[in-house]
Amino acid sequence: MLAAMPPTRATSTNKGESLIRDRGDACPGALRPHLADDGALVRLRLPAGLLTGYQAAVLADAAERLADGALSVTSRGNVELRGLADGCVSALAALLTDAGLLPSGRHERIRNIVASPLAGLDGLGRADVQLWARELDGLLCAREWTAALSGRFLFALDDGRGDMAGLGGDVTLIAESDGTAVVRAGDPALRVAAADAPRAALAAAGAFLAAAREAGNGAWRVRELPDGRRVDLAAALEEAGVAATPAEPSTAPRATPHPPGVTGRAVAVSAPLGRVTAAQWRALLPLPADELRVTPWRGFVLPGFADAGAARDRLAALAGAGFLTDPASPWLGVGACTGRPGCAKSLADVRADAVPGLGGLPVHWSGCERRCGHPRGDWVDVLATGDGRYEVTVRTSGGHGTPVRGGTLTEAVSTARTTSATTPTATK
Repeated sequence: MLAAMPPTRATSTNKGESLIRDRGDACPGALRPHLADDGALVRLRLPAGLLTGYQAAVLADAAERLADGALSVTSRGNVELRGLADGCVSALAALLTDAGLLPSGRHERIRNIVASPLAGLDGLGRADVQLWARELDGLLCAREWTAALSGRFLFALDDGRGDMAGLGGDVTLIAESDGTAVVRAGDPALRVAAADAPRAALAAAGAFLAAAREAGNGAWRVRELPDGRRVDLAAALEEAGVAATPAEPSTAPRATPHPPGVTGRAVAVSAPLGRVTAAQWRALLPLPADELRVTPWRGFVLPGFADAGAARDRLAALAGAGFLTDPASPWLGVGACTGRPGCAKSLADVRADAVPGLGGLPVHWSGCERRCGHPRGDWVDVLATGDGRYEVTVRTSGGHGTPVRGGTLTEAVSTARTTSATTPTATK
């Protein structure tokens, strides 16, 4: 099964393009490990972050038996296991297959689907996009051509509250209140019937692959297409038999990630720095509705409690297990790459060094200039320099940065988190 996953090759290397990808996509998967300093790393795609109680228990067992005893949650609501020894990847694949977590070995890396975690739970959404996610996943796994998508291509399904629309999806679906949905793939935005939304997303992905082939620069994502090259969304929807009309580029309200706590009969918590032990993971069980939703904010939603009192009791228990449950916690929105000793490129043990700082902007600690796992939009970049120090920079969605200097590291991070990244930051 592992040998059946050859790297996706780039098409050509036309040197006139602004971006040239002349190698295959090496993004890790469950069947294609990345060899790190601490052993093999595998990444399991969880469309919409959905797990049953049994599947969640299997992952905890796998972390203890085959990996380093912990699980990492990614910014796409996926799960990583680290420290797998030689021969353990095949054993893990067998466990995942038996648990129904690998419906297609050929497609496992391209099942990148994020969806509003509270869809259908709090009455604020305009559609249950979790249902869209399940249908889209089935469509992706049923088509041979979709395996040509890179392991980084992302589908973002927003139920209208605005939580997924800003996550940089290559294809974004946004639910509307009149039984329609907006589909985006780069600049084009078209409106389709809500029932057609998953098929529209599939067609948009096909249109991207066609645009990437024509561009000849080996693009993995929509934003990597060269200037002047766009996804022909209208033609793709017409060919797929999906009726569409023009829509504004952005129709969803802007919203922040849902804080931890109790919402109706659901409980939301976050994992500190996105990593939990197998024992902490098991503290999420049993699941009242046999459903666990892993979020792109490195957290979890447990729906289906009998009443608010039962939900509050579970929230308190999860706080005791080490999860972030207080909406005022300064650790919310704080992430970090693997750092030392797991990553050979890292210049520091960033997880041990991390401090939260106070404020609203998300902050990400990075051991090297690759900045693996950093957030989208405006954020605080804390970068190891290799001499025991860190550079603190406020970065905008366009990639521009303004350094923050002076004071202690905690003070610098706090200053950065409370600074608007759209205006210059005063240098101390």
